[in-house]
Amino acid sequence: MAEASKQAEEHAWDGAPSLQKIQYLLKSKDDTARFVGLAILKSAMDNSPELRQDEDSVTALWGSISPKFLDRLLRTGSGEKTQPQKEAKEMLDLAVSVIHTFAVLLPDNEKAGSKFYARIPRLVSCLTYTSGDTEELLLQTLLTLVSQPGGASALIGLDDLSPLVEIAPSRPIVLDIFSHACAWLQGQSTNPDEKPKLQAKVDKTIQGLVLSFKGTDGVTLLAFLSDLLRRLDPEVHTHPLSPFSPGHDANSSQIIPQNPAWLPQIILFIRNLVTSRPTQAGRESYTNLAATLLQVYPLQAPTLLFSDSSPTTSSSSSNPFSYLLLSLLLVDLRSSFPTLLEQLNSPSYAPLSTRLTSAFDILSHFISHLVRALDSPSPTSSSLSLAPSNLLSLRKSISETISNTLSYLRDRYDASVAGAMGLHPSARTAPTHAGGDRQTLAWDSSTDRIERDGLILSAVRALALWLREDDNDQLRREAAGLSDLFVDLYSSSCRHANEANDGGLDFRQPVLVALQGICAVEEGVDALLEQDGFKVLSSDMISILYSTSSHSTVREDDASRGVEIVRLLLPIVEAETPGAREEWMDVVTRVAGWDVPDTKQGGVVEEFQVAAVQLVTALLSDNHPGVVRRYRHSVDAIRGVVRQLRDRRQEDRELREELGDVLSVLGGLGV
Repeated sequence: MAEASKQAEEHAWDGAPSLQKIQYLLKSKDDTARFVGLAILKSAMDNSPELRQDEDSVTALWGSISPKFLDRLLRTGSGEKTQPQKEAKEMLDLAVSVIHTFAVLLPDNEKAGSKFYARIPRLVSCLTYTSGDTEELLLQTLLTLVSQPGGASALIGLDDLSPLVEIAPSRPIVLDIFSHACAWLQGQSTNPDEKPKLQAKVDKTIQGLVLSFKGTDGVTLLAFLSDLLRRLDPEVHTHPLSPFSPGHDANSSQIIPQNPAWLPQIILFIRNLVTSRPTQAGRESYTNLAATLLQVYPLQAPTLLFSDSSPTTSSSSSNPFSYLLLSLLLVDLRSSFPTLLEQLNSPSYAPLSTRLTSAFDILSHFISHLVRALDSPSPTSSSLSLAPSNLLSLRKSISETISNTLSYLRDRYDASVAGAMGLHPSARTAPTHAGGDRQTLAWDSSTDRIERDGLILSAVRALALWLREDDNDQLRREAAGLSDLFVDLYSSSCRHANEANDGGLDFRQPVLVALQGICAVEEGVDALLEQDGFKVLSSDMISILYSTSSHSTVREDDASRGVEIVRLLLPIVEAETPGAREEWMDVVTRVAGWDVPDTKQGGVVEEFQVAAVQLVTALLSDNHPGVVRRYRHSVDAIRGVVRQLRDRRQEDRELREELGDVLSVLGGLGV
């Protein structure tokens, strides 16, 4: 074979052998002739750009190659002692090179077949015996093949992936191969029986990678896991978890491993990286992965990340790890704000925005974890190891960061309405164009408006939780100055929810939480009402109420949001003197026209319906008798609504009592 290879090189360009001659050699029954044909073919493909661009010729040549002969070359070069070592290496190098060339040049429809996919097991096993350029070509070939469903299935279906796993620390492309393969199968696998098998394979592969990366800083591994877990769970990728809503966990994705044994080991990588003065790539990897783990594993990850009681603790700092982690993230956020606006339309914004989004998500989860720990009746039920001095220091740092966040949101929002502070949203400019000879005046993103930026959503979530949970009236007054932004984001989310495939982010729940904190101060209530906040929120409440009239299933999230709207508006209505404003009374008319559903609905839905009539009762009571008389027909209709709701809840004593109180108040109106 070595002599055949030498002869092939001598004759490769001796008269430029025709394609027919190459095909003749490839189709020969003699292995030596086949080898010569492959060698000539490789030389011709490497040195003839015209041939590489001729799709028909490339397809015809691939059809002339015997897959069994390729397997023999791969098998001979991967450990079988039937040939001298040098010849075996030449055979392996040639086979890998030829397969790689055709994997790159052939159209996708020609690659989607068993002739390629059946080679994947042998290619993986060859990794044990390859190195250098051949190993690189082999890995590039695998990456090309697993970018299609058939190739991904062939790779994940292998029992032994250790040849790939073992070289992952020195070959980052291996992580790309796993990421592409798992992502394709997440989208393609529809057989419920296949999901557990795939989950077990993902679990085993990640565990192998964790062991393989032991002794390294793990930066590439952490970046890979963050990307992989978000790919495997689209809910995490497209709709980041709201820490103040019901938890999302890995059970919702049948492919993400549940309660994995490698989770504490991954947290150890994060801890080691945080305490070792990491590079920018290191900060980015541990920040993104920590946020991902908190969203995918909301029951296990908070304790592992925010507690020093875990056996995986490696921090040598005198301060708890959670204190160090949060301090670094808060510093990163504050130091990034001054230059963030000017990077909106630069290539650097995407990775920077992702890192800052993750930092805000971690902050949100930490605040939720802190609140649960402080509210817990048992001090051991939540492993929070922060001294009072740590808590005071973090409180000051978080408040400073939230204040800076409010300033950035103010600047970003003003930029989104043509760069003029106080300009009404109706005067908003057309989409920005960053190209051309002239610079644009607006500072907003050229592609995404503020309501489509995931960083804005994460920032609003974090500040909303802090405004609600921390009794800081000064910060709440500062946030009241952003009421126009909050109301606008809420309105845009309502519009997006009514437009199919709009792709907009949903700000409604975090904005409601933020307003709960803001409206704890008088300035916050005034700012909300000044921006037509009552109208926007009550309109959403009415929309939810009307949706309960149909027989279609009402989302509990929507009903819960309706309850939160009532809880926010009810104190405002009750505090208004000498009575509810005239423009608020439209809610009375709208609720009076609501068709009560005939069928019994879920508990949270009926709780919302009761809350809605309680808000109407508050609008009517303590109002001027002349105003109430104008709405006497609506009052009669609302009495009928309340009676229907009460009759339908015979077994719920608490709700019946609340509805009875509503009827008593309505009966005392004198109309």
